[in-house]
Amino acid sequence: MPKLHCKPCPAAGFFALAKFALMTLALGTLALMTLALMTTLSLPAAAQNAPIPPPPATPGVSSTGPTSNTNSAPHTRSNADDQSQDQSVETLKVNVEVVQLFFNVKDKHGALIPNLNKDNFDLFEDGQLQTIKYFKAESDLPLTLGILLDTSGSQLRVLDMEKEVGGSFLESTLRPKDEAFVISFGTDIELLQDFTSSVSRLRHALNDAKMNSGGVSCSGGPIGPQGPIPCPSTGPRGTALYDAVYLASHDELAHEVGRKAMILLTDGEDEGSRLKIKDAIEAAQKADAICYVLLIADRGFYGFGGFHGDFEMKKLTQETGGRVIEVGNKIEKLRQAFDQISQELRSQYNAGYVPTNTMRDGSFRKVEIKPKQGDYKIQARSGYYATPRHED
Repeated sequence: MPKLHCKPCPAAGFFALAKFALMTLALGTLALMTLALMTTLSLPAAAQNAPIPPPPATPGVSSTGPTSNTNSAPHTRSNADDQSQDQSVETLKVNVEVVQLFFNVKDKHGALIPNLNKDNFDLFEDGQLQTIKYFKAESDLPLTLGILLDTSGSQLRVLDMEKEVGGSFLESTLRPKDEAFVISFGTDIELLQDFTSSVSRLRHALNDAKMNSGGVSCSGGPIGPQGPIPCPSTGPRGTALYDAVYLASHDELAHEVGRKAMILLTDGEDEGSRLKIKDAIEAAQKADAICYVLLIADRGFYGFGGFHGDFEMKKLTQETGGRVIEVGNKIEKLRQAFDQISQELRSQYNAGYVPTNTMRDGSFRKVEIKPKQGDYKIQARSGYYATPRHED
């Protein structure tokens, strides 16, 4: 189930104030006068000796979407400060909204290209050239990852293969600061394991995934009558793929910061989702999540017509900065696909810029990053939503 965050209850504070008031009333008039006199005499000394609070720490850039970086203490920049700034800084000491863009660069043969810098690229938002404030290769930045496992009837003969290779991928890819979760989807959607850095728990969750092609159940699980997705009691439902992407984005990844990605192991065929592919794409974009799809299909299941899930999956991955990798039902191809994703996630560039359009009107902003020279292919999300700042 999605995590619930408890806020500290203010009741204890009110009880403490009441107790203090009663104690104060119990004092005699003489004691109160004496206390007031002592306080008056001690104020000048206290004011002179009061420690100066340290300046607040400068917040870092913590999201792939627009991030508020407000330094509440006044700060006068010196020439030395300006000279010390370079493209490798990870925090910005200004009051701005920062957009981060994680992307891969490949040659015409699909091989990853390392060792580039910001001078190799131009970055545009809605066609307007932007100034890249910092640029860095982020091979070790913590990763938040979602594994979405198709457990509908079409996956019966490939599910065990997915569990085995998926577990090996997590073991080889996740590092101590990374976290992942596991969701299965078929007729219903089930959160098998919430965020954890424990590979053993994630493996256990994958192994617990069972075929899910029975009747509709709206009473339990992450999606219910009170959830974000309507759940009527009638209508066909076989593979709630789009709903699963929405849930993973909206209820899980949207609350996290930094690098975020999800990997779907599916044939791409949706049947009975309450939402459409455009809703799934929008949720993933708002969560700043890169989507990869490992297109796994048991050809014998579909008969003469074959399957057609690749078209919608290509839209999902292209809009979010991932890609579709066709696997079929071959375990070696699945291993190779996971290896490719692991390399891409550990070979990303991170470009940060302050948009010239400062409006937070919730609109979608198209982002393009282009090489100045060279026949490079850039794999990046198509844009972001300029959502309003949430005040604490």
